[in-house]
Amino acid sequence: MLTYTIRRLAFAVPTLLVISFLIFGILDLAPSDPTAQLPLTIPPEVREKIRLSLGLGDPFIVRYFKWLVQFMVNEPLNILEQWTGWTIGDGERLRVLSWQTRSPVVDLIVQRMPQTLWVVGMSYVVGIVIAIPIGVISAYRQYSWFDQFGTLFSMVGFSIPTFFTGLLFIVIFSVTLGWLPSIYDTTLVVEDWDSFVAQVKQMIMPTMVLGLYNASQLSRFMRASVLDNLNQDYVRTARAKGMTEKVVLLIHVLRNSMIPVVTVIALNLPQVFGGAIITEQIFRVNGLGQLLIGAIEGGDIPTVQTLTFIFAVLIVVFNLIADVLYGILDPRIRYD
Repeated sequence: MLTYTIRRLAFAVPTLLVISFLIFGILDLAPSDPTAQLPLTIPPEVREKIRLSLGLGDPFIVRYFKWLVQFMVNEPLNILEQWTGWTIGDGERLRVLSWQTRSPVVDLIVQRMPQTLWVVGMSYVVGIVIAIPIGVISAYRQYSWFDQFGTLFSMVGFSIPTFFTGLLFIVIFSVTLGWLPSIYDTTLVVEDWDSFVAQVKQMIMPTMVLGLYNASQLSRFMRASVLDNLNQDYVRTARAKGMTEKVVLLIHVLRNSMIPVVTVIALNLPQVFGGAIITEQIFRVNGLGQLLIGAIEGGDIPTVQTLTFIFAVLIVVFNLIADVLYGILDPRIRYD
C-alpha cells in the first residue's frame, strides 16, 4: 500500500503540472483587462504602467512560471510562517494578486473558506448521514413502502435544482412562517448562546438544501450497492453459520457496499471546498462559490486561475484517498 501511494503521488506531480498549464493558458486567452473597471479619466500611459506592474508585459511562458512559483512555493511558505511564527528567508516574496481588490488571492480564499466549510461541509455530512440509512433500509426491504418512499425522495431531490429548492425554502420558512433568516450573515460572531442560536438558524436552510440534494444521489448508489451484495455467496454463508441479520447487514454487507459509494463521496468532496455556487448566491453566503462568480463577472483572471487549480488539486488528492480506502474497506484488494 505504501509503495502504491508513493507511486501515485509521484504520478500526480506531472499531472498537476499539465493541468496548471492548461488552466493558466486557457484563462489567459480570455479577453480581460485589469484596468477596465478604472475611471475613464485615467490616461492610457498610466493604464499601461498598471498592466506592466501586474506582469502582463512578460511573455506567456514567463508569466506562467511566475504564477506557478508564486502559488506553489511562495504562498505555502507564507502560510507556514503564519502557522508556526517562523521566519523563512527574507520574507519578500511575490504573491498572486487579485485584479479587482489588488489583494493576494490566497488571503481572499482563506477569508472565505470558513463560511464555505461551515455551510457546504455540514451539508455534505448531513447528506451522508441521511443517505446511508435510507439506502441500506431500502435495499434490505426492497419494494416495501419505505423503499418506494426512498425512491420518490431520491428522484424528487435529484431532479429539482437547488435554486428552486432554496427559493421554496425561503418562501415557506422565511416569508410565510418567519422561522429562519433568508440571508446568511457572514459578520455574525458566536460569543454567547443567543449568537450561537442565530448561527444555527441561518445555517439550517442552505445546509438542508444542499444536504437533501447530496442525499438523494448517494442513497441511490447505496441502495444499488447493498442489493448487489445481498445476493453474494458470503452473505448466505454468514447466515448459514447462524449470524443474526443485524450482524450480516452491518458487519458484512455494509462494509463491502461502501466500496463503490466511497468513490462517489471522494469525488464529490472537492465541491465542499469549491463551494455551492448557486446556493451561496441565493442565501448570500460569502463563500468561495460567490468569490468565483464575482471573479468571473469582474474578469479577475488570477483569482479564477487560482481557484480552478485548487479544485483540480483537490480532485487528484481525493481520488488517491478513495483508492487507499478501497484497501482498508476490502482486504481482498491489494496494490502491488
